[in-house]
Amino acid sequence: MTSTRIWQSGMVLLMTLMAGAAWAADSPAIAGIPIEFILFALTLLGVALFHNQTFNVALIGVITLTLYKIFFTGFKTGMGVAGLVGHFGEVWVTLANLFCLLLGFAILARHFEKSHIPAILPRFLPDDWRGAFGVLAMVWLISSFLDNIAAALIGGAMAHQLFRAKVHIGYLAAIVAASNAGGAFSVVGDTTTTMMWIAGVPPGAVFEAVMASAIALVISGYVAAKQQHAYSPINKHVHEHTHVDWSRVFIVALILAFAMITNIVVNTHYTAISSTFPFIGVAVWAAIFVTAKLRRHDWEVLGESLKGTFFLLFLVTSASMMPVETLPAASWHAAFGLGFVSAVFDNIPLTALAIRQDGYDWGFLAFGVGYGGSMLWFGSSAGVALATMYPEARSAALWLRHGWHVALAYVISFMAMVVLVGWHPQPLHKAGTSVPVAEARTATGAAPNINQAMPALVK
Repeated sequence: MTSTRIWQSGMVLLMTLMAGAAWAADSPAIAGIPIEFILFALTLLGVALFHNQTFNVALIGVITLTLYKIFFTGFKTGMGVAGLVGHFGEVWVTLANLFCLLLGFAILARHFEKSHIPAILPRFLPDDWRGAFGVLAMVWLISSFLDNIAAALIGGAMAHQLFRAKVHIGYLAAIVAASNAGGAFSVVGDTTTTMMWIAGVPPGAVFEAVMASAIALVISGYVAAKQQHAYSPINKHVHEHTHVDWSRVFIVALILAFAMITNIVVNTHYTAISSTFPFIGVAVWAAIFVTAKLRRHDWEVLGESLKGTFFLLFLVTSASMMPVETLPAASWHAAFGLGFVSAVFDNIPLTALAIRQDGYDWGFLAFGVGYGGSMLWFGSSAGVALATMYPEARSAALWLRHGWHVALAYVISFMAMVVLVGWHPQPLHKAGTSVPVAEARTATGAAPNINQAMPALVK
């Protein structure tokens, strides 16, 4: 099956899934589809078609949606400007964390590259396609216990050195896919799985996704490694006498440690306040400032990353305004379709809605919403961050053309779970009972609707 046919099939599933979603009853619609969703879809289409103007397209999209909501429909928090202020009061923590993490991890990636670890890796990696696959496996493993944005940027920094800055777009797609796959089976590896953990999903229920995650790594990683080796083989002998800068390694480790420990502590012991302040983003920047005198930070990278950061913030803000009230009935078909939805729609509100709806096999859901965003470069924050490092990746057409193996890996891996693991729903609440508003706030760190269900982490 070609990448085009896979994507066409995925879009059919996406539209079927969204047709089964329940929209806000008071939202004006065309052919049953709320106007907000049409505006958002046009924004995403513009991003896909005009890859040299993605920032401007996303900015126009979020401004248009905001003005439409202010003058016509209002927000969950009220009408007009007051409703907009209330809406941002609900989502500002997510946006602040995204802002801090994307910029902070850009500095981290530069330190990692200058630590010379990527330069000495060829000493320990095979100099054929297996070396390129080994890098993807490292990204996959790192992402299982660290943020997937950091894992993707570390992978990008390694690739920049290993392949003499000539990195194939199919390989860039595989780096993003590996980072998202690695986080899909760990409750500390991705925001969506952490949300499930907070809501009461046992870690083991998510860990079952490790099988699909590993299969996806092998399929996508093998094809991408072959692509990369043919395009630019590993630079084996140039840096034979290079030494590691351990001070920069310490800075990288400290930033990651601050992020990981804060993530675990806040969302395990302080769930009630996790949505009130951007703890993780602040922790990352605390580590950056603490280490400022150890090695000079490359502040210049912030200017390079700022545009990509705001691009993602515009898309997340637009997604938060969608009037989706519930998802289709929980089933493996719905979880499968959510993977394709996640490629164009932020997976944080999708996960919040799924937790509210209940009745999912959480391993299936974790893999779907976690890995699915890899199918387009703007489908996950890891992809947006890597595209800031490699601007040539900002083309949906090239991403689909050369990264077709990501979509293929998703389909095969998900179906392997269906056949080998089987769909075993694990409701968090008894049948026939609903989740009270107060309880849902505790479970997700926010109120249970699409505009208020954004937790204190990032995708």
